[in-house]
Order: sequence, then structure tokens, then C-alpha cells
Amino acid sequence: MSLRRKAVVIGCAFLISLSAWLFSREAKRVRAFPASSWTEDHSADCAVVVTGGPGRVREGFDLLIRRSVQKLIVSGVNPQAELREIFPFWAYHGELRESDVILEKTSQTTWGNAQQSLALVEALRCRDIVLVTSRLHMYRALSTFRAQFPSSIPIYPRAVVSGSYRPARHETAGEAVKSLFYSFWAY
Repeated sequence: MSLRRKAVVIGCAFLISLSAWLFSREAKRVRAFPASSWTEDHSADCAVVVTGGPGRVREGFDLLIRRSVQKLIVSGVNPQAELREIFPFWAYHGELRESDVILEKTSQTTWGNAQQSLALVEALRCRDIVLVTSRLHMYRALSTFRAQFPSSIPIYPRAVVSGSYRPARHETAGEAVKSLFYSFWAY
């Protein structure tokens, strides 16, 4: 084998090892996030719910119903969706005011959720926020929000369980790949 070919093989082996190590590290970070909605009682001026999985919107409304937050921002809502479509239990909570719920309908990614939510958080003069998303998505979402938000706005993670407590390997792998990609440019 020529010297050049050996260098290429060694270089490829190094890149594969580095990629495997980075992926493994990211997967551990994703899996390590606790389901804090079960164990912690959060309160803040506002809550931001990142849509995309079961239980997230309901958790945000539960915070608003209990008055743990004053305003609820639901980020990443389908542009055609209406409030009562995303929270059909509205009729059972007469004390809720529509003016306390903001549907953010332009973002389509976690980075977009952070960008669009920051503008709303600042307009509402929220001093702190509770970030609501799934346990599996929380590491990437929290890292992205913290990178986009000023450090003067504390962010309290509230991770909910979507499906089973231990996500399937393919779900963890998919989130780890997304998180690794985000780590290069978003946080």
C-alpha cells in the first residue's frame, strides 16, 4: 500500500472515529435530560411551548390554568390552526383569557421557535420563561433558546414525556443527529 493510500485510510478512520464519538456524546446528552414536568413546579412570567409532539401544548395550558405563568406562547403552530383547535378543552376553563395566549405561526424549526419567541417575549416584557417541550427534544431546544436569548432572561426547562419514558433507539439517534447538526451553528 502506498504512503498516500495509508494516509487516506488513516484519515478516514480518524474521521469515522471522531464522528462516532461526537454522535455518542450527543446521544448521551439527549437521553440524560430528566422529565421535569413530573418532579418540579415551575413558574415564570411567560411559558413558551415548542410544538411538535404530544403533551406539550396541554402542559403549557396547565401552567396557564394554574397561574404558574401569566402569558403562554405556543410556537410553531400551523398557520391555519385556531386556538380552540389546538386546545379543545378551552370551553371547560372559563377563567382563561384569549389575550393570555399567543399563537406563533411562522417558525418551522427549533431555531425559528427561539428567534420568533424571543421577539414575543421581549414585546410582552417577560422577565423569565418556562420552556415546554418533550424530554427527548429538550437538550437541543434549551441549548438553542439559551444561545438566542439574552442571559438576562432566565429559561426554566419543563420537559414532558411524549410516548414512553425511554424513547426508542431510532428516536434518540434521530434527535442526536439533529442536535449534533445544531451544535455546529445554533449553539
